[in-house]
Amino acid sequence: MKPLARAYHTFAFAWLASKAAVLLINAVTFPRLRSRPTPQTGPRVSILIPARDEAANLPHTLPGVLAQGADEVIVLDDSSTDGTAEIASGLGARVVRGQPLPPGWFGKPWACQQLSILASGDILIFTDADVTWHAGALGAVLHELEASGADLLSVQPRQSNRTLGERLLTPLVDAAVLSYFPYPAIRQPQAAATIANGQVMAFRRVALEGAGGYALVRRELLEDMQLARRLKARGGRVASALGQNAIGVRMYRSYPDSVRGFSKNVLPIHLHSRPLLLLSAVAHLAVYTLPWLLPVLRRPVPGARALRVLGLLERTAVALIAGRRSPADLLEGLLGPVTPLLALPVYLRAARRRVVWKGREYPQGEGGKD
Repeated sequence: MKPLARAYHTFAFAWLASKAAVLLINAVTFPRLRSRPTPQTGPRVSILIPARDEAANLPHTLPGVLAQGADEVIVLDDSSTDGTAEIASGLGARVVRGQPLPPGWFGKPWACQQLSILASGDILIFTDADVTWHAGALGAVLHELEASGADLLSVQPRQSNRTLGERLLTPLVDAAVLSYFPYPAIRQPQAAATIANGQVMAFRRVALEGAGGYALVRRELLEDMQLARRLKARGGRVASALGQNAIGVRMYRSYPDSVRGFSKNVLPIHLHSRPLLLLSAVAHLAVYTLPWLLPVLRRPVPGARALRVLGLLERTAVALIAGRRSPADLLEGLLGPVTPLLALPVYLRAARRRVVWKGREYPQGEGGKD
């Protein structure tokens, strides 16, 4: 085997083997929510929904939240232009008009900061407007929060992807969580790495306020991960769980929506480093796409067939662990070879100096300060 082919062979197999090991660990250890009745006694619970132009989502998701039996549900209307406040109020939620975005703040952290001040609960649960809460979800979250002993429990909702356009990139959210981070390791208090999903974040109020609240991440696009990291650095305990049958989400409705949504988070995930962003794009192309091009390029690499098979199986394994087990969900693995190509527009948009999200423009590449 030539040196270049040997180096490629070693790198690709090491990458896939390490991810397979992480998937196996998480298949056994990653907590799953199980629907339970909402406790009749215990700490006061506030469910808090930051909402900006969510008129299309709230009629489908808000009734399930209101039915959970929380002590209060507050929707903060963040300068919506589509009737979000009227729809939420009509469905029975308490609606609060958000204050204008002050200098030095990004949109979602500011909305969540206002909600945390308005809320009266001992447990503050922030959830996005596109997240669906099924019967018994609140009981499941409170049980897992107590069982884990965490100050912050974030939930990875089970994705509901219905069209081909949604399936092209959106499942990569689960892949990023389940194939890169072994759950027992990141749960360790001393571990620098952590994971969190801002779609559902359940805090013990005293811990959130003691750490400084959302002001800690006022200028972060990836506010969920950064808040979890900084809470942990201040002695807080952070845990995660898979939503399974209790909590689901339909994040994006098309491939272009996925590109726009992911592009605002990809650079922060890569530590605000554009060279690291480029390296990531090249590595994914090399591991998942190149093995399928080798016959065309007439470049023999021993084990290329095994690389193809492992690349196809990875996304199917992720879907199984995440609880997505319909035939269409499992067949998403066939998209593995083209996914790095489909992700290229995300990387290109993420490399820009500024990003636009929900009508607001934010600078890229300047992580917030503790």
